Amino acid sequence: MKFGIIKERKNPPDRRVVFTPDEILTFKSLFPKAEIVVESSDIRVFSDESYIEKGIVVTEDVTDCDVLIGVKEVPVEALIPNKKYFFFSHTIKKQAYNRKLLQAILAKNIELLDHETIVNASNHRLIGFGRYAGIVGAYNGIRAFGLKFELFNLPKAETLSDQQALISQLKKAIIPPIKIVLTGSGKVAYGAKEMLDAMKVKQVSVEDYLSKTYTQPVYTFIDVLDYNKRKDGQAVADKKDFYAHPEDYVSNFERFAEVSDIFMAGHFYGNGAPIILSKEMLASPKCKLKVVADISCDIDGPVACTLRSSTIADPLYGYLPNEHKEVDMYHPGAIVVMAVDNLPCELPKDASEGFGEMFLKHVVPAFYNNDADGILERAKITENGKLTPRFAYLQDYVDGKE
Repeated sequence: MKFGIIKERKNPPDRRVVFTPDEILTFKSLFPKAEIVVESSDIRVFSDESYIEKGIVVTEDVTDCDVLIGVKEVPVEALIPNKKYFFFSHTIKKQAYNRKLLQAILAKNIELLDHETIVNASNHRLIGFGRYAGIVGAYNGIRAFGLKFELFNLPKAETLSDQQALISQLKKAIIPPIKIVLTGSGKVAYGAKEMLDAMKVKQVSVEDYLSKTYTQPVYTFIDVLDYNKRKDGQAVADKKDFYAHPEDYVSNFERFAEVSDIFMAGHFYGNGAPIILSKEMLASPKCKLKVVADISCDIDGPVACTLRSSTIADPLYGYLPNEHKEVDMYHPGAIVVMAVDNLPCELPKDASEGFGEMFLKHVVPAFYNNDADGILERAKITENGKLTPRFAYLQDYVDGKE
């Protein structure tokens, strides 16, 4: 079987790659029958020369490959018919901007396996860039606070080489005794936690966070039952009830908004879940928030001040709570919002290394063990010019009916 690592063609340019040169060598040592080539790229964080030096073939033509592996969406005009592709297609939530992409994939008889749909038998995602989103998002949140109050001016994450370089910069910053609330329980949230811990920001319990004053920066790490309560006031033993009946809950995040300086949003937001940080909470005179680092970045979602996604080039904007509108971040009444939706792109080397490791562990063996664990079968969105049964719900989306 011949695998091709394809060039990223989406704009703005994405420098990440699924396999680094060293990971390709590991791939070949574990699966000697695999043939792997790399499509030439002038933007990739690992240069063509770094692959060639390892004896890996770099080519302009990948049309003879069986499996093509990329990161971001492949432009319609670059899709090669009758191939098996892996990339983030951003279609499974019926994203209107990628309807034509999915239509073209079906028309070209392409077998699409989406990185986002690579899950185990329990439907838990096996690979992704979430940890790196959390790492960069936490850095950007601290950076935003420093800029807003002219306390320190950290360099942009994209100008630094790796996570350790980000940590070194954070350690130089003199941070006042602020309070940071971090939401989530997955890879994104734990990536952000890594950075707060590396900075030696003290983690405290919810109870202490809400009631005590500190002479040093602190953070609390909260999950859904810490910031949601049942509408009927009943006590809840575990979060299974929340996930089963989110409509029975309402956010009580205001108790955190009233004592926090920075909110780092690393949660997963499911359909039907309550708004977390509402317009009313933000506009309350009791709200103390100064920076919202919305790492999860759901537009028109659970964090009302996330009016739009921001960019790596221009990552910060201001939100004026009383008028629910965007203003300059230095407006005296503004909360600074960081809502970059492609944060891992700012740490392309680390993100690529981590992603390749996961792909090699969870996906590649399936090509050589007859897909014993059903990894490929579950991930497959299209086959033989049709949607697979698992993704048949996308048919109306493909047909333009929704």
